[in-house]
Amino acid sequence: MTAARSIDLTRVEEWKDGTVHSLQDYLVVEEPLEIRVNGQPLTVTMRTPGHDRELAAGFLFTEGLIDDGSQIAHLLPAPGKKGNVIEAQLDAANLEGLHRHFAATSSCGICGKTSIESVRRRGIRRPNPAFTIDPELLCTLPEQLRAGQAVFGRTGGLHAAALFDRDGELIVLHEDIGRHNAVDKVIGWALQQRRLPLSDCAMMVSGRGGFEIIQKALAAGAPVLASVSAPSGLAVQLARELGMTLIGFLRERRFVIYSGPSRIKGS
Repeated sequence: MTAARSIDLTRVEEWKDGTVHSLQDYLVVEEPLEIRVNGQPLTVTMRTPGHDRELAAGFLFTEGLIDDGSQIAHLLPAPGKKGNVIEAQLDAANLEGLHRHFAATSSCGICGKTSIESVRRRGIRRPNPAFTIDPELLCTLPEQLRAGQAVFGRTGGLHAAALFDRDGELIVLHEDIGRHNAVDKVIGWALQQRRLPLSDCAMMVSGRGGFEIIQKALAAGAPVLASVSAPSGLAVQLARELGMTLIGFLRERRFVIYSGPSRIKGS
């Protein structure tokens, strides 16, 4: 995402060691993005502007409206909408999904769904059982994630998601004010680059590993999902059921394996 669209400047008062002084501070931008499909409004999500096409593509894929990128005839910003509307034209897609009601926020993603089954994307397969990663390499991922967060470094207000190969090399990283949006941006990038499924990748996210984050990563075929914080109980249940390796509290030289320890070499 471009820093010019992702960051605002504001004047603040800072208290430090008993003294108050005025200074300029950086704020992350948060704006609504409407996604329309075949002329119909689908959802509005609060996001950080930048990589909106990847965000829309990833959302359409992880929510099961499309199975691959070839079903997107075009995906373009709507003219005259100040960049806050993405128009998608889908061919041979799961258009029944358009009748579902999505309500997305930057904090929780898709909320208000009535059951676990309704958020499980049909056809999700168990991820690649042959993928393994060295625990020493795994411990290097948080530092790489933080080093790649240019906007977070200035604002302190963004989440990130990234893909790494089995050698611990960074493939792609995207930031957003919403955890789920950052994941959709990464998956949308992979969709557009024809790199799905993510059979030979580990995904790492900032913040916690919630149920929806796990569901999106599984839909994209990621065998390993790591986060710097704790997963939810429902996320652990889903990861165990579908055979994903789920890592939490990945900080410095410690992590907790909640599911799928066989993919961690030596465990």
